[in-house]
Amino acid sequence: MTASKASGWAAAIGGGIVGAALTAGVFAFAAPSLIGERVVREAMLAHPDILVEASDALRDRQYAPTLAAQRSVIETPFHSSWKGAAKPEVVLTYYYDYACGYCRKSNPDIDRLLAEDKGLRVIFRELPILGPASLAASRVALAASKAGKFAAFHDALTAAGNPTPQSIALAAAAAGVAAAPQDAPDQEAELKRNFQIAGQLGATGTPLFIVGDRVMNSAVGYDLLKDAVKDARRGRSI
Repeated sequence: MTASKASGWAAAIGGGIVGAALTAGVFAFAAPSLIGERVVREAMLAHPDILVEASDALRDRQYAPTLAAQRSVIETPFHSSWKGAAKPEVVLTYYYDYACGYCRKSNPDIDRLLAEDKGLRVIFRELPILGPASLAASRVALAASKAGKFAAFHDALTAAGNPTPQSIALAAAAAGVAAAPQDAPDQEAELKRNFQIAGQLGATGTPLFIVGDRVMNSAVGYDLLKDAVKDARRGRSI
């Protein structure tokens, strides 16, 4: 109740309004609020997905300034680290780690989306958070990207499973690039930038997906990724 309404009630009581009129007035004021709260509570209990959607919307609003400021960086690939449309209608950026099991589960969803949607481009960004093998794999992937052979290396290493010196060497051989990780300044700058932006977007691990105004930090699955792409294509803002 606002201060003006509170003072109004006090004046009415002081003026001698009592009994049924006062009771009816209080009920008329309070009942809609009480009924509304009950309806909202019952709706949330019956449809808990409402809470998830509300949480997602709040999170997206929180990261909107970062997305606006970093959009061009997020959606510009490092050399050949992308798949899909050369002139995309929608861009999905995928931060991943070769040692991440959830990323390996997400890769078939990415491939399915690309096969179905010829206007989609997926940009792959290295986020090696799971140890030295992850970092070594990412550095070879970046070297393959500079050579225009990212997709071949990425697919070969993904199929091999966890990154090890042996699996990285096999994937590098399949792609026709050197297996030894390179300590190149542009690669290190790319990794540093990836970590900075992922941190600004609240990443707690991999995978991290960004499409349009959506930030999804988990293996959300094909359906949610497809919905996010659809929303981005429609230009729906948060």
